[in-house]
Amino acid sequence: MRISYLLLGGSILYGCSANEKEMAAPSNIILILSDDQSFRAMGHFDGEVKTPNIDRLALNGTIFTHAYNMGSWSPAVCVPSRAMLITGSFVWDALSYENEYRNQDEPLSRPLWGNLMQQAGYETYFTGKWNIKRDPQDVFDHARNVRPGMPKDFPEGYNRPLHENDTVWQPWDEKWGGFWEGGTHWSEVLADDAVIFINDAGESDKPFFMYLAFNAPHDPRQSPKEFVDMYPLENISVPENFKPHYPWREEIGSGEDLRDERLAPFPRTEYAVKVNRQEYYAIVTHMDNQIGKILDELERSGLAENTYIFFTSDHGLAVGEHGLLGKQNMYDHSVRVPFIVTGPDIPASREVSADIYYQDVMASSLDIAGVDKPDYSVIFWICRRR
Repeated sequence: MRISYLLLGGSILYGCSANEKEMAAPSNIILILSDDQSFRAMGHFDGEVKTPNIDRLALNGTIFTHAYNMGSWSPAVCVPSRAMLITGSFVWDALSYENEYRNQDEPLSRPLWGNLMQQAGYETYFTGKWNIKRDPQDVFDHARNVRPGMPKDFPEGYNRPLHENDTVWQPWDEKWGGFWEGGTHWSEVLADDAVIFINDAGESDKPFFMYLAFNAPHDPRQSPKEFVDMYPLENISVPENFKPHYPWREEIGSGEDLRDERLAPFPRTEYAVKVNRQEYYAIVTHMDNQIGKILDELERSGLAENTYIFFTSDHGLAVGEHGLLGKQNMYDHSVRVPFIVTGPDIPASREVSADIYYQDVMASSLDIAGVDKPDYSVIFWICRRR
């Protein structure tokens, strides 16, 4: 089939001719969404980070190397990120929609992403981080283990490590709760939910849409010890742009009172940055391991051949670059995210460097499902049949 690319309105439109494809069974769609994952935090871009399953997606699909999310109701960037994603709107419109959806007693005046997929005949599934002021049961047919914006944190997880003997808090210690709350790491729970969803979907005649939203690698950056041990501190590089202090931290609202920035001590030390990056890499690799379970089950079920997978994250994270820890800044490490598409007719091992928004995934999924883009959605297609 002929593949073409067209740059329009600041985002890439991916086009493939239809022909017999239009006669085929509707394609399934899976969104795998991580939280706080910079575009560099994957093996494809950084040899320090081990992500064999995300790299597997990149090998089998197309990676958009310059995907961005620049929206922010500072400091909780994840809230507008998900509002934009679920509404298909830019940040200045998504806030009004998000406020409207706060009233659980009122019907939705405008359908959200899951509702639009339902209207197209899809069975819809959700698990993981939601962070939208609306019951996900109003948006998806099935919702399990709906999580808040972040796992419960604790004072011991901040301002650390102070020195090499500061081991009060360890990422594998389940006594702190956080990702361990409930007895099983939340990333593992999500993978288990996804396997259940795939098995259920295999019993249905309907195509499916799955929204699988990890909380990882958001802090508290907790993972089993075996994953932390994969990253000895002597192998962790200090960023070339390391600074003990970001000079304009207070002016940009990323100062010493901002929660994300208080995770490591002030002034920053190379040791503290290396420990924070070690734990960041470990929880990314642990999440990647769970993604592998999802991909394996999809293949085992026989559903992979007719399934599109989108993998992306809501925003990036500094983790020591420029003297910053969080995402409340406009550097590439915070606004640029991984973005991979696999599925029928998607070129393998292809890189596209054109700028896109991560929110374009909603419009692309609607196009795959044969749904007209709603008037209130201003996001463009990435994947487009014609």
